[in-house]
Amino acid sequence: MGLGRLSQVSPWNAARVMRLSRWLILSFLLLLVALPQAHAQGSALPYTVVVPVKDTSEAERNQAFATGLGQVLVRVAGGQDLRGKSGYDEALKGASGIVQQYQYQRGGGSAPSISLQVSFDQGAVDRTIATLGVPSAGMKPPVLAIVRRDGGDPLGKAALGALLQSATARGYNVITADESNPPDVEALQKADPAALTDVTRDYKTGLVLIGNLNGNNADWTLVSGGRAQQWKDQAASADALLGNAGNTLGDRLGKQLNVIGASAVDGKLWVSGIASATDYANLLAVLRADPAVHQVNTLQAQGDGMLFQLKADLPLDTLAANLAAGGRLLQAAQHSGADASLRWLH
Repeated sequence: MGLGRLSQVSPWNAARVMRLSRWLILSFLLLLVALPQAHAQGSALPYTVVVPVKDTSEAERNQAFATGLGQVLVRVAGGQDLRGKSGYDEALKGASGIVQQYQYQRGGGSAPSISLQVSFDQGAVDRTIATLGVPSAGMKPPVLAIVRRDGGDPLGKAALGALLQSATARGYNVITADESNPPDVEALQKADPAALTDVTRDYKTGLVLIGNLNGNNADWTLVSGGRAQQWKDQAASADALLGNAGNTLGDRLGKQLNVIGASAVDGKLWVSGIASATDYANLLAVLRADPAVHQVNTLQAQGDGMLFQLKADLPLDTLAANLAAGGRLLQAAQHSGADASLRWLH
């Protein structure tokens, strides 16, 4: 596996070229370590879901298997809507045949509830997605939800059930912040790079949903790849507001992240903020670990930035948005000669 070619550096003086050459040699050694780690980040989590059920009957269980498989398929397909694909309905009918294990869970409180935790066979799910003819967009990172009521402390996961349910149905896994060390909400609402770096380190994501509930009203901010989107909502109850937020989140991220390319795309990606050989090696690992990227070549280096030639399954602007959602990169202003631009976060 080569590191690509380096060219068009004539504006640089000799000292910078020599420093860059040492950079590339060292990065090759670092890449040998970084690449296996990048491909080993998967876990069983995407293939396990919890589905509410009315009772423990066989008919209800089989329906929960089908519902759960639908959620897993859209999750593993990166949030893409698979319902119109030929063979999708048949795949759900056979859901019970690829269940690895399941167990019932009972909730307490004034209104006891039952849910079914289901784990599906990873290989069978991946084969099903391939059979449906869906190009792999890769697993989306989780969405960190920080939701408060009247500006108070962030709500725990138990209070966000409607949000978790609607977001899960759209293929997004929602996580909550550590109550003992919550992120800086005000800084995140402004997409502050330092605050996003902390989130990436602690939660491994660049997707943050911030909400404030006030009676039947809510204010929301969605941060994706270093860019913030705001909207307001009204509904009859807090659960309705939370459920709406999960659906709106799915709509907004879907338009940004789930564009499916019709054919392989050749394009140029500019990435700034590369300050060391370690940054360069880690960046290459991130690029090459993305299932939509088939080839990476280094074309040019200037200052703290580098220009890469990529062959990918997605348009370069969509690919850049997907890469930024992982939290290691931020979307950046357009750079001359590049189809998309990003900034590396340390």
